Amino acid sequence: MSYVNPTDFVRKMIDAGEAKVFMSARDTVIRAYMAGAILALAAAFAVTVTVQTGEPLVGALLFPVGFCLLYLMGFDLLTGVFTLVPLALIDKRPGVRLRSVLRNWGLVFVGNFAGALTVAFMMAVILTYAFTVDPNEVGQKIGSIGTSRTVGYADHGAAGMLTLFIRGVLCNWMVSTGVVAAMMSRSVSGKVIGMWMPILVFFYMGFEHSVVNMFLFPSGLMLGGDFSISDYFLWNEIPTVIGNLVGGPLFVGLTLYATHARTSREQDAPLPAEKKIQAPAELSA
Repeated sequence: MSYVNPTDFVRKMIDAGEAKVFMSARDTVIRAYMAGAILALAAAFAVTVTVQTGEPLVGALLFPVGFCLLYLMGFDLLTGVFTLVPLALIDKRPGVRLRSVLRNWGLVFVGNFAGALTVAFMMAVILTYAFTVDPNEVGQKIGSIGTSRTVGYADHGAAGMLTLFIRGVLCNWMVSTGVVAAMMSRSVSGKVIGMWMPILVFFYMGFEHSVVNMFLFPSGLMLGGDFSISDYFLWNEIPTVIGNLVGGPLFVGLTLYATHARTSREQDAPLPAEKKIQAPAELSA
């Protein structure tokens, strides 16, 4: 059967986290760069479709194509490693330390940001004819997104910051569910279907994804968005990263690990000698 049961795919989650910890810095950054670039292209595509059709649901339905492609090619997003890599530490895999987890997160962040920034610049060039004309309708939309999701939060003060954080939590709850859903099937079609559903939910609901925002906000600044670099980091990227860091491990990684990996081991463990059923004398002779 194509379906993989929870006990088995949770083991795959732990194995994947361990493999990412020991990946070379070069491979980690390259894979993260490509993931950031592909997801940025998908975000640009989704915004373009939304503007041209006037229907946000259509853009959200098509956005997951980028996530599916980057996952199938083995590239890494910060949101995914937030959930998978700590499991190798919790499972006490040999050689996995907190510093190696933080190293992986740092390298993936740098790679994702570089990839997303590259596409942000390319899209700004395309939408302005190399900055010689005003942004077209798609460019204006990207700029307005940047403004509404930085200054828009700041206008509400602490309540805005809490809202931003919660949106980051909910985002990686859905995105990490997509990462795990891909491990539930052995077929490409099954993986794609599993990934598509939660990614559609996060994008349509307007949750905050740290890597998508690495594209939207730098490109928004290039396209005339009415906000600053400090607005971007303080009122979006940093709280979003923290929210993503909480949401994925807490609602996906730890819950699955606790109820499938740890529980299955407890059930499979041999009974203590005093609890073993004693065989009748005539059978043990």
